[in-house]
Amino acid sequence: MQHRDTETDRCCRMLLGDVFPNFEADSTFGQMKLHDFLGDSWGVLFSHPGDFTPVCTIELGRAAQLSPEFSKRNVKLMALSVDSLQEHHDWSKDIMAYNNTEPGSQFPFPIIADDRRELVEKLGMLDPEEKDRNGMPLSARCVFVIGPDKKLKLSILYPATTGRNFDEILRVIDSLQLTAHNRVATPVDWRPGNSVMVPPRIPETEAATLFPAGIYTKDLPSGKK
Repeated sequence: MQHRDTETDRCCRMLLGDVFPNFEADSTFGQMKLHDFLGDSWGVLFSHPGDFTPVCTIELGRAAQLSPEFSKRNVKLMALSVDSLQEHHDWSKDIMAYNNTEPGSQFPFPIIADDRRELVEKLGMLDPEEKDRNGMPLSARCVFVIGPDKKLKLSILYPATTGRNFDEILRVIDSLQLTAHNRVATPVDWRPGNSVMVPPRIPETEAATLFPAGIYTKDLPSGKK
């Protein structure tokens, strides 16, 4: 099995707005090339430390349960770890059983095999504090959100010991998609349907035109609203 990055062979440390490497890899859905797989969709690539482990099993189980919600948002999920393709296939049966899914059902998104650690090293996904029985570092719990333009929109890095909140990942995707098409920002703890904020770079007179339903402002001691 080989992984090939068609754009660069150097170690990749991405910044928001960078084009995500168009890697090729083996997965439980067959050979995949990232940009072709995504098409005009958004994407979430997330890594996990190891197959058949408790936290990873329930994490992917939760992601599988929420896959219809991601699909409604035109988002394709992809998981990745440093395990083999056969281990991924075997493990997916455990995940489906944990979710009490009907036997014979297909796991809803691909799990990428990276047993040579080529992708996790290139994408900076390793957790140096967590090692396997051979002393090799495991992949951390990384989350990359990729836009339809193939650019990195958001990254979150969790240690191997902390499970993720996939409801929060859905929430930030809702925010990213809203703010991609509207001149607004989402405030703390925002949920779809809540009020949004007008970025300070928009003058009040222009904001009143953009948002005719009305704007709430609060005067602060600094003189800024």
